[in-house]
Amino acid sequence: MFKVLTLNNIAVEGLRHLPRERYEVASEIAHPDAIMLRSHNMHDMDIPDTVAAIGRAGAGTNNIPVDAMSTRGVPVFNAPGANANAVKELAIAGMLIGARNLCNAREYVSTLTETGAALNKAVEAGKKQFVGFELPGKTLGVIGLGAIGVEVANAALDLGMKVVGFDPKITVRNAWQLSSGVEQEETLDQLFQHADFVTVHVPLIDATRNIVNADRLAIMNDHSVLINFARGGVVDDAAAIAALDSGKLHAYISDFPTPELIAHPKVVALPHLGASTSEAEENCAIMVAENLKDYLENGNIRHSVNFPEARLPRLDAWRITIANANVPNMVGQISTDLANAGLNIEDLLNKSVGDFAYTIIDVNEEPTAELLAEIRAIDGVLTLRNLGKPVT
Repeated sequence: MFKVLTLNNIAVEGLRHLPRERYEVASEIAHPDAIMLRSHNMHDMDIPDTVAAIGRAGAGTNNIPVDAMSTRGVPVFNAPGANANAVKELAIAGMLIGARNLCNAREYVSTLTETGAALNKAVEAGKKQFVGFELPGKTLGVIGLGAIGVEVANAALDLGMKVVGFDPKITVRNAWQLSSGVEQEETLDQLFQHADFVTVHVPLIDATRNIVNADRLAIMNDHSVLINFARGGVVDDAAAIAALDSGKLHAYISDFPTPELIAHPKVVALPHLGASTSEAEENCAIMVAENLKDYLENGNIRHSVNFPEARLPRLDAWRITIANANVPNMVGQISTDLANAGLNIEDLLNKSVGDFAYTIIDVNEEPTAELLAEIRAIDGVLTLRNLGKPVT
């Protein structure tokens, strides 16, 4: 029986993918094998040593101490792409809100107290303040061509916009899904030089902090619209406010309010609505539940932010998995220990990413406690899990 601790309300459809006969799932549980969460901040949390995996029902993992979990050999899973449609729709809405001054217009109407002919006159008089512009023919710059960025780019093309994108690390899978009509820029500066709209869809890491800054905003087309449904910190908000004040920016739509943004008349600040749809929450919960289940039962890793993709079909054999530092001769040492114990390797998969590596090994006989202890003692081994034979 696996124990899964939930730190937020997780969509029921996702939890249904953890069968009750094999999983105990609760918001209060001792010695959990895994943790599922959405927005809960885990940085100040005492994470039990029993935790073998953490799954976030969403894309970003800033609320999880990923580095600390990596050194413990604990994979952190997320749900990239599961909320892509929800964020895409909001990004398109953000472009329309900015181009057509919809929120300011709504606020104007909400102040009207006239009735009858006087109301009609006030409406007609007021609309001149909110003349906007249309999307067709305008250029959208998309920073980050992951699952969300690709959907936004393709949707903008369908609206008649010209679309340019920047992502030096675009995956083959996403490249196949990206419309051929999207032009890829070689540098971010080129993207900003061409853009009437810019939307960002990247995680917040050191390399992306303030990726939208004063220098890049200065080379955008005049009266442009900036959209941020990615993460707070990706945009230098002070630079965006200065650009709004100078007239360089026409509007800034952000999902990450600050007091300064809330107070600015040209900013539309939303309460982190990016993935706030019932469909997105269900999709994220299902994806992360399936990935946690496959890891706990089979040792397979998919959609981890700190360990490599590693999936090996189950044989009628005993399986052990090892997370370790990515240093030379780890597989050699492990294989030697298995051979010395008289075990034959039926199948093996070793993958690495950055400073960490992960190995799945199927052997012909059940490994003894002494053998497992010997492998655990190898310098560089972070965790070892004995998964036994596959559940039928």
